[in-house]
Order: sequence, then C-alpha cells, then structure tokens
Amino acid sequence: MGATSLEKIKALQRNPANIRNLCILAHVDHGKTTLADCLVASNGIISSRLAGKLRYLDSREDEQVRGITMKSSAISLHYSTGDQEYLLNLIDSPGHVDFSSEVSTAVRLCDGAIVVVDAVEGVCPQTQVVLRQAWLENIRPVLVINKLDRLIMELKLTSLEAYTHLQKILEQVNAVTGTLFTSKVLEERAEKVKEEVDMDQDLSGDQVYDWSAGLDEADDSHLYFSPDQGNVVFASAIDGWGFSIQHFAHIYSQRMGIRRELLLKTLWGDFYLNTKIKRIMKGAQAKGKKPLFVQLVLDNIWSLYDAVVSRRDNQKVEKVVTSLGIKVMTRDLRHSDPKVLLYAICSQWLPVSKAVLSMVCEKLPSPLEMTAERVEKLMSVGTRRFDSLPERTQELKTAFLQCSSGTNAPVIIFVSKMFAVDTKALPQNRQRPLNQEEIAQRREVARQKHAEKMAAESLERATHSERSPGEAKMTSLTLKPEEEEEEQKEVFIAFARIYSGTVQKRQRVFVLGPKYDPAQGLSLLPEGWSASDCVPGVPHLSCCTMENLYLLMGRELEELAEIPAGNVLGIGGLEEFVLKTATLSASPACPPFTPLNFEAAPIVRVAVEPKHPTAYRSWRESHTFLQTASSVDDFAISIQKPFDNLCEMPKLVRGMRLLNQADPCAEVLIQETGEHVLVTAGEVHLQRCLDDLRERFANIEISVSKPIIPFRETVVRPPKVDMVNEELGKQQKFAVIHQVKDEPSQGHSSDCQHVDPDGLVTLSTPNRHATVCVRAIPLPQEVTVLLERSSELIRNLELINLSLREGRTMDINLRTLEAIAELKDHLQSLLQGRKWRNAVERIWAFGPRRYGPNILLNSIKDYNRPSVWQCLEWRLSNDPARAPASPLRDFDNSIVSGFQLATLSGPMCEEPLMGVCFSVERWDVQSSQHPDTLKDDSVSHEALREVSSYGNSADVTSERKTDASSVDCYGPVSGQLIAAMKEACRQAFQAQPRRLMAAMYTCEIMATAEVLGRVYGVLGKREGRVLHEEMKEGTDMFIITAVLPVAESFGFADEIRKRTSGLASPQLVFSHWEVISSDPYWVPTTEEEYLHFGEKADSVNQALKYMNAVRRRKGLYVEEKIVEHAEKQRTLGKNK
Repeated sequence: MGATSLEKIKALQRNPANIRNLCILAHVDHGKTTLADCLVASNGIISSRLAGKLRYLDSREDEQVRGITMKSSAISLHYSTGDQEYLLNLIDSPGHVDFSSEVSTAVRLCDGAIVVVDAVEGVCPQTQVVLRQAWLENIRPVLVINKLDRLIMELKLTSLEAYTHLQKILEQVNAVTGTLFTSKVLEERAEKVKEEVDMDQDLSGDQVYDWSAGLDEADDSHLYFSPDQGNVVFASAIDGWGFSIQHFAHIYSQRMGIRRELLLKTLWGDFYLNTKIKRIMKGAQAKGKKPLFVQLVLDNIWSLYDAVVSRRDNQKVEKVVTSLGIKVMTRDLRHSDPKVLLYAICSQWLPVSKAVLSMVCEKLPSPLEMTAERVEKLMSVGTRRFDSLPERTQELKTAFLQCSSGTNAPVIIFVSKMFAVDTKALPQNRQRPLNQEEIAQRREVARQKHAEKMAAESLERATHSERSPGEAKMTSLTLKPEEEEEEQKEVFIAFARIYSGTVQKRQRVFVLGPKYDPAQGLSLLPEGWSASDCVPGVPHLSCCTMENLYLLMGRELEELAEIPAGNVLGIGGLEEFVLKTATLSASPACPPFTPLNFEAAPIVRVAVEPKHPTAYRSWRESHTFLQTASSVDDFAISIQKPFDNLCEMPKLVRGMRLLNQADPCAEVLIQETGEHVLVTAGEVHLQRCLDDLRERFANIEISVSKPIIPFRETVVRPPKVDMVNEELGKQQKFAVIHQVKDEPSQGHSSDCQHVDPDGLVTLSTPNRHATVCVRAIPLPQEVTVLLERSSELIRNLELINLSLREGRTMDINLRTLEAIAELKDHLQSLLQGRKWRNAVERIWAFGPRRYGPNILLNSIKDYNRPSVWQCLEWRLSNDPARAPASPLRDFDNSIVSGFQLATLSGPMCEEPLMGVCFSVERWDVQSSQHPDTLKDDSVSHEALREVSSYGNSADVTSERKTDASSVDCYGPVSGQLIAAMKEACRQAFQAQPRRLMAAMYTCEIMATAEVLGRVYGVLGKREGRVLHEEMKEGTDMFIITAVLPVAESFGFADEIRKRTSGLASPQLVFSHWEVISSDPYWVPTTEEEYLHFGEKADSVNQALKYMNAVRRRKGLYVEEKIVEHAEKQRTLGKNK
C-alpha cells in the first residue's frame, strides 16, 4: 500500500465532502500516464525517480510495448493540505481513438476531469472529443498544459515567445468549450421560445426572436480556463515540475511585499512590473515590456534549463540550489545525464503532484455537489422524461443529491464496464510472507511428500511388468487439460461507483436491465419487496449477490467489507448477471441509467475460427495407430493431438463470450453462415482483442480472416457525361456488342415481371393474385446523411407508433416529440420539387431494420394508410386512444417486410442499401376471385407464425405443408407477396445507375515539412484525398486533414511511420460513407471511350475490385477471366 495505509483510506471514504472522483483525459501521447505516475509517486506507491518510466497504471504487456494506454485503470490516492485530508479516486484513461469507449466508461463514474494538452501540439482531434464527452456527462474539467520542456529544448523558443504560444493554446481550448456552451444555450433558448408560442395561441403575424439574447444573459465565466482562476497548471511531468499562478503569487507576495490578491489578478495578462516606481502597470505589449508572467515565472525556468541542461554551469547550479533552499544529493550533481539533476532540483522546487492535486481539491466538485440537471439526465432513459417517472422514482433524486451513507439510504450503483482479472491477482489468493513456524511446517510437509513419492516409485517399478504399457501416460494426458483450465481461469470485476447508500459484502441487490420500467416493476412487485426475496416474473429485473468488494489500486486489489456512497469500487461475483454495463439498486423504483456515449463506432470486422476446430478424424487415426504402436511413446504421440484439439471450438465460443464482456466497445456476432465475427473500433483495437482471445480467454491458436470491409449499395442519377467527359447522346455508338448486351436490361418483360424503359418494375406473385409496381429513386445526399444521423430517433418513432397501434399507453418525452417534429420539418425542407411533392407525408417505412437510411414511399392512389408521423397527429388531437382514420390493408406488413429484406442485402454484393427511395406506385390484390382463400391464408399464416414461436418445429412443418397445399400450391399469399416485393425492389434498383459506397476515415496527420511529400505519396497510393493542410503557428509542423477509405487503411499507420522515419503519426476516425464515382458495370459504348480505354477496357476499376472481393468472400458468383494455359508471346522478327 505504500505510505498510506488501508485503514486511512477506509476512514477517508466515510467523508464524501473530501472525496474527489476524477479522470485524466487527453489526446494520445500528451503525457497522461506520465502525469499519473507523478501523482502515484506522491503517495509513495512507486519511486519518484521511476515516474514516467514505470507507467504504473499501464499493467498490460502490450501497453508497455506500444507505449500507449489501452484501458481505464483506477487508483485511490491520499492528499493532505493544511488541516484537510482528501481521498482522490483517480482514473487514467486512453488517448488513442480506438479506445475512446474506455474514456466513456471513466467519465461516467467521475465528477471532474484533468484535461492534458501538449504544449507543442496544442488542441488535437481527440482533445476536442474528450472535452465534448466531459460536457455531455456534466463533469467539470481543469487544464494541465504539459511538456513545456519541449518549448525550451525542441522548439528553442524564448520565454516571451513561449508565453504567446501558451496564450494561443488557451484560446484554442476555450474556443472548444465556448462552442459547446453556445450550442446548449441556443437549444434552451429555442425550447423556451416554443413554450411561449404554445402558451400564447392568440398571437398573429410573424414573430421575430433575438436568438443572441440567451447568450448575453447566460453566465459562462466559470466554464473557461484561465490561470488567474486557478484551473490551469503549467507542467513538464517527465521532468517532475509543475506550477499554478497561486504558487508564484504566494512566493512573490512574501518577497516583494505585494498583496497576494493583486498578484493573482496580474500574473497572467497584459501587465508588467515598473521597477522605477515598483508598481504593476497595464499595457506591457503596447509599451514593449515583458509581461509579469514572463518576468517572474518563465525567465526563472528558462535560466534553470540553460544552466543545468544547455551549458552545464556548475557554479550557477550551486547558486540556484542555494537560493531555492533545497538539497541535492552529490550523485545527482555528478550524474552524466543532466536530466537527472534537473529532475532532482525541479521536483523539490515545483513538485507537479502538489500543483495538480491542490488544484483538483480546490476546483473539482465532491460527490455532494452533483447537480440536479445531471441527476435527471442520468435517470431519464430513452423517450421517457423525468417528471413522467413514478413518484417513488422521483424521490430517489434526493438520495443522489445528498449522497447519504445512512442505513435508510437506498443503495444505487452504476457499473460502467466489466474487466477480467487473473484469479492469482485477487487479494484472497495473493501470496503473503510466511513466519518461521509456517516455514518449518511446510518444510516438514515437503519431506513427507518426497518420502511418499519415493515409496510410490519403488512400488511402481516392482509392479511395472503387471501393468499395461500405456496406462500411466493415459492418466497424465487425461488430467492435464483440466489442470491447465483451472490454472488459467479468470474472473470478472465490475468497475462501478456508489451514488447512494452503503454497500456491504454479500449484499443482495436488484440488477436493472436497460429496458426495465420502474412503473411496471412497482406494480408487479408486492409492497415492501426487497432484493433478498426471490423476484417474481418482472421483465428486465433480476437479483444478484455482490460476493466481494474491492478497492482499486492500479495493478492491485484490496478487499473491503463495506464501502459508503461517493466512492469508486470493484465488485466481484457479477459476471453471470451483468454483460457490459448495468444499474444496481436495492430499490425497484430506481430506473436504469442512460447508456454511455461512445464516440467511436465499431466498424472493423474479422471472422475468427480455431486452427483445429474438430478432432474426430485425429481421434480415429489415433485408434488405428494404436493397433500398430510399437511403444508407449508412440501411443502418447498419437493420443496427444486429439486431447489438445478436442475442445477448441467450445473454447473459442467461450473465449469470444468473455471478450465481449470484457471490452466495452467490441462486438461478437454469429452470422447466418455460421462465422464467428469480431467487430472492433480500429486496427490497434483489433490487435488487442485478438491477443486477448489467444492468450487470456480462449487459450488456443486461432485463424483470423482478412478484415471484412463494410460497403453500401446505392443508385445515382443518370450521368450526363461519359468516362471521357463527353456529353452523352451526341456520340456514335461504337461497341455494338456491349450495346446489344445492355439493351435488354433497359426494358424487358416476362410472364411475371415487366421493366419499363423509365425504370418502373411491375411484378406479380406466382399465383397471379397480387401485383406490385415499384420504382427506385436516389435520395438527395443531405437526406441520406440526416436519416443516418437520426437512426436512434427513427427507432424511437417506430416504437411509439407500434405502442399506439396496439393501444398501449406510453409516456413520451416532450423533447422526443419535438425532435421527431423537427426531423419531419427538416425532411420537408430537403425534399423539394415536383417528384417529391407530399413525399414526407407518404413515407410508408424506413429500412433496413425499420430505422435505416432508405425510404419506402406510398404512391398508390387509392390507399391512404396511416402516416409514420401519426404520433405527432395524435399529440395535436389530445386523444391518444383515437383510432386511425384509415385502416391498414391486408398484407400491408408483407409489403414492408419485402422492402426490409431488399434493403438489407442489395443485388450488387449482398450489402445493405443506402440513400434509396422505393416508390410503390401500384398494388393490386385480386381478392374478388378467391376471397375466402386469401382470408384463410392470412389467418393460417399468422397462426403458423405464433405456433412456430412456441410449439414443436416438426409439427409446425407438417401443419404448414397441409395448409399450403389446401390454400395454394405456391404457398401463403403473404409469403409470395414478401418475395415479390423484395424481387421488385431489387429489379427496380438494377434498372437505375448503381454505385458502391465506401466507409471513409477522417485522417489527421501531424508531420514536419521535410516528410510532407512522403505523407502525400502514401495517401495517394491508398486512394486517400487531402482536404486541407495548415501550418501550426510557432512550429514547423503541418496538420494534414484527409479522407481515406476504410478498405485501404489496414497497415496505413505502420507504412506512414516507416516512410517518414516516425516523424508522422496518423489518427483515424470513422467519418462518413462516400459514393465511389466509378461504375462497377461500366463497359465502353462510344467511339471516344473505345479509343481511350481499348476494346477490353481492362484498366483498374476500383468499384469492381471492391465488389468482386465482397462477392468472392460471400461465395457469390464472380465474373472474371482466368488464364489456364498461358503461352509466351512470339514476335515475328525473332522466331524463338
């Protein structure tokens, strides 16, 4: 435990007013873990000389090798200032974009954050992301500008230039905060204006609103970072020093006799010291004077670096040491590395831990200071608003704000993630030092075991001839896998925080699922029901026992009997009840917390399988070989392989389940083909997950496929120019073969389908009882982006419509309804023109999965079905139970189901569609000929669907065959209509110009001028496109912003580092989907195209290459020429 005892931490946990829950946030390589090492060293847990080198909170081997943090780690620290003692629950989080989900898990459990910014690089993309995450979770940040030594040693800036540079960094950080604040104020102002308009229904005429009024009235002074407010620390964690303005104000108020309050206001800003009149004056820049911060602070640090590192002036160093009143060891003075002496001086003069921890204790809030706004946001899930929750649930808000640890306070815990720990690392299994008596006892036991072993061996030699040859080896082989499995077993610990109550070991609590409804739970549970009783059938509610409670100490765990409210803790025994995140409470009135905000979506997919999935054949071979084995060793060799391979597939399945639980962002899927697919956020994240799967969770050799690249299929408007930029329609058709080949696709007909030249597809069901006419129309790009961005809102819209159609009452958040209305208005503003007239009102469904970026449009003249916006209509009518005006036609759901299937896998390469509108222009059902047949078929189909979900599959199959034969030889009409609608959508899609859409990364690269050309070369080679570049002021660094296809991104970071000798490092973040301009089906049809591309047109077609790769991976037909018998070309000049 180091200098602070476990009993001391237990005592500090009982005082929530002096607890600080905080995390360290920053861009990658900005010095988070080095700063954390300095803070940990202040408690004596590690040596101060190892701070920055040990990376104590990076406990994984791959973290140490790569030099980046990959997971969030917590540690409890003790800090004393004056007569106050504080407990700091510090969480170090990753800075790499692939692990931003770990940042989300850390931010949720904290009340404050330390944002670290590199003094050279300034605000980087991930800095903006972490500031936004802190803003969304309503936690208060403080700023540490780190690596000031780089301004001295690398950039060679003067103290005045460094001051100007630091001012610009502060402006950049405050600009990000100001943008977040402005957006929030404008949203609140807009809501307030809407409420005023709704209240005053008698207003007439156009109303003019001053949107800037909200910004003028709002107080944002506490949000920004400024050294004079005490929320900024300047530091160099690697050299062990850091300071705030308050530190130097205290020093100079004693030396110069100036009031401390005056120095706090003037040390940062446009002030200077007039030495003649010994007064602080304003206007340093205008008068060409050194600012006070440069004169009193930076000049001293610069002169120290000059004396110790640059000149190595021993006499000046001795004067500095004497004037500062510090003691430096002789070995440090004589050390060959000047950085050692510098660290020895700075760590005593300006200790970074003291500056940061004192700022944290003064500026960051305690658990008692949690705002009511944050509590309501945590308790309002999905479409529900806080005031619609049950009264007992709303009363829990007081428990949150009081953070009480009393016996009557309800226990409320949030688990942000589950992490795996080796059983050997648990406190109960940890080896402890032995005393003399225990050593003597163990020595005696070892002697007895050795004597027994020798006796057993002598007995075995005596009876060796009587035993079968392979019996001994068989025993060892059968027992070995079980022993190994026991040794390598890992347990899961929940990473959690207590918001109310006191948690005790082996206490039982409710586990609230994300869909748990407290109103339903309270109605189903008897009054006074507790988690100690068995839970009746309440949906999404279960009970669990918290077997163990742990204090998180970085690489170690300490077991505790109870932990009061306001603390971060680890909980054991929840792996069977919690998958990734959960809300635990002793009260069934508690609602589940809002889900975490993940900035990076998982997009990189690979298929995983064991190298030896089955051992049946090897087992048979071993038995065959056994008959001819000449010795026991031969038998052992033959039998070993089946034992190793027999359980590899179950091991993989179990390992992937454990990996899915241990990683907050990773997803594990089993596709229809039976493939086990792992989905991760990026290349580095993928490598970490695969290493964990091999070495920790599955413990087997695995085979990994090439990354499964996601694509989307879409249609575009017919192009106006050909591939050589000639206007279409004016050239002479030359490639007659291709023209004849393509013409039938423009308009053809068969018995069941007909395709018009303008793209309208008419298709009938096999029994000719139903006909649909569908046309595919490309959606504007803005509409596609809007639908993709609003997928969660559209999903809520579908849930609301479903509940209203079923007659169920549902408390809908007013903000959700306003967001739906805003989405509708936005769509109406974007879908303008003759062909989109009333299109928003005629939307039938969204797809795929009912919330995707494709639209099914109802263009049938005589069918006025209820709109998808019916929840808005019912809200305006103030009668939620009112039945819809127009009932649904029979088989309406079959049309929607066919559309969902068609958009889920397109005809190009079975990838989902995107940005396509399918307009149903005619839908005829010939029910007049067989009215009873259609009605019976509909009923029997619904009955079959219900039976199939509850009954025996064999009975259902026979029953389905009987009904189908009695109704129609082609099967149920609803099923035929689904297939017909799906095929009609596919044919309508193929009748339009088709394109592939590729997933794109936004790539941020910082590089020096000398390697700029190499960066451009790597980007061009991988189909990247540079958007803009700018030079960072005061440095020779360029910031390049580019877009790069995900398909070309694998190995990109390694290649660019190799080509630039490590001087450039990219940061890849998924950005958007982009249409690939080339047509994968293009063939030359004009004379100009024939002359330019040749008859074969075999130049590289990027879209065709991607499409064929996907089709080949999925086992679909690929049209390509394969050379089987190649011959060398013979020239006429030389007969060879």
